[in-house]
Amino acid sequence: EQVQAASPNFRKPWTLPKAAMKINAGINRAKKLMFESRPMLVAGFGGYPAFPALAAARRMNVPIIIHEQNAVLGRVNRRFARQAKLVASGFERLDKLPSWSAHLAVGNPVREAILARRDDPFPSTDDKLTILITGGSQGSKIIGETIPAAIVDHIPPPLQSRLRVIQQVRKEQYAFVDNMYRRAKIEAELSPFFSDMPEKLSQAHLVIARSGAGTVSEIAAVGRPSILIPLAIAMDDHQAANAEALTEIGAADMVLETNLYPQLLGGLITARLQDTDELKQRAAKAKASAKINAAKELADMAERVAEL
Repeated sequence: EQVQAASPNFRKPWTLPKAAMKINAGINRAKKLMFESRPMLVAGFGGYPAFPALAAARRMNVPIIIHEQNAVLGRVNRRFARQAKLVASGFERLDKLPSWSAHLAVGNPVREAILARRDDPFPSTDDKLTILITGGSQGSKIIGETIPAAIVDHIPPPLQSRLRVIQQVRKEQYAFVDNMYRRAKIEAELSPFFSDMPEKLSQAHLVIARSGAGTVSEIAAVGRPSILIPLAIAMDDHQAANAEALTEIGAADMVLETNLYPQLLGGLITARLQDTDELKQRAAKAKASAKINAAKELADMAERVAEL
């Protein structure tokens, strides 16, 4: 059953009273549901939708556990970390965690379709080299504009001729990006959305993507080298922290939006694809870092806390 929630916008103070009313109504409804069902545990996964249930649990003395998918504890999770029996996280690093909080890095649950590709071998580097470019769930305008320019204008022709590009593009960018690749005679598969992303990820020699928690976890699970471009406006710069989970072990490169120039990116792509031995080493490091049992560990953790 759903309860009301709201995300307070402090830049628009006139909206705060309505948001407060929704949150309070959500807390009261959650308290009523908990009184009726007597839960042994409440789990919060971050974001303002979790606030009413966690607040109600605290008032009803119901044990709380929290899972933070990013490498920086989010605002709502931060608010309840002190009361939580345990704070689980998607990455070993968890910034903004109160020093006295119990913390366990379990990883992020990954789709079964992704895990099914974990044992796929790294693609042969004898012929075509595949670059998978994704901008996250909604695509990215800056990625859609910059990466094609980097590939078309700043990669040497001998390497260009071996490339196969799979790129997520916005509908309004499709014609522009398609024309760029056609002009350079680069094989490209473009779409606003790929339903077979696990297969695409398995085919890739190099992934260029945002560094949301889910994306980083899936790249690691399959084991592919990557160039990660954190979303600059992400709260608490958590995407940069996520990216460092792979950059610090030599499995990925990170390029900030402020440094996202076609010439720089083209040079980096060239350096990575020309050294196929290092490419394979980066893939192995990514795969070794993956925590693939997150769902089971979370379930086991919940059972242990509920039984206390």
